[in-house]
Amino acid sequence: MLKRCKLFTKDEDGAVTVDWVVLTAAVVSLAGIAYSAINGPTGDVSTAVSNTIGGVTVSSGL
Repeated sequence: MLKRCKLFTKDEDGAVTVDWVVLTAAVVSLAGIAYSAINGPTGDVSTAVSNTIGGVTVSSGL
C-alpha cells in the first residue's frame, strides 16, 4: 500500500492537464480584454461613418 502511495505522489500526468487549463483560461481572458478594448473605439467610428453615409443624398442629374 505504501508503494502505491509513493507512485501516486510521483505521477505528474494530471498536473500537466491543470497547467493547460490555466494557460487556456488566461489566453481566453486576455482575448476578451483585448476585444473589449478594441470594440469601443471602432464601434464609435463605424456608427459615425454609418450616420455620415446615411445623410448623403445622391442626385441622378438626368
